[in-house]
Order: sequence, then structure tokens, then C-alpha cells
Amino acid sequence: MTTDTIDNISVTTQASVYFDGKCVSHGITFADGTKKSVGVVLPAKLTFNTGAPEIMECVAGSCEYKLKGSDAWVKSSPGDKFSVPGNSSFDIRVTEPYHYICHFG
Repeated sequence: MTTDTIDNISVTTQASVYFDGKCVSHGITFADGTKKSVGVVLPAKLTFNTGAPEIMECVAGSCEYKLKGSDAWVKSSPGDKFSVPGNSSFDIRVTEPYHYICHFG
């Protein structure tokens, strides 16, 4: 099941725009200080670097991703999640808008 709404949060209204507009996200902070981002990746093939560990949750659309050090592309559809280690990277291929929640830490 995908996450449809997130209650009791603070939203950063200024968007973070990456890769010439191919990825747009907004930061959200929960009352306990937990941080996440919600956004969309438009059709492209991109490489994201991580600082902290991340869990990417697909809300709508789909993508294929490949973790650093792997040769395997894996499909992610609504309700799917994948984990990315901290201080690493992943490649993502998107052919339709991919809506996501990024869970940090």
C-alpha cells in the first residue's frame, strides 16, 4: 500500500530542483524531527548520491534503479520501496513521472 497523505508535518515550500528540473522535491519535517522528502522524477536516466541512508518509496508511476556496485536494474512500482546505503549512489531510469517519498536515516 502506498502512502497517500502525511499528517502533522512542516513542509519546506521552496522546492529543491535537480538535474535541470528532472527532479523536484520538497522537504518535510515531523514533530519528532524526522526528515523526509516528497517529489517527482520526470523521464530521464540520472545518478543520485547519498549522504545518509535512504529508503525510496514509490507513490505513483514507476522506475528502474541500480544500486552502486550492481549491474542489475530492478523495477519499482507503487507500494514498492528500495534501500540505498549512506555515502553511496544509485542510478534511476524513469519513462513516466515517478512520484516518491524519500525516508532518510
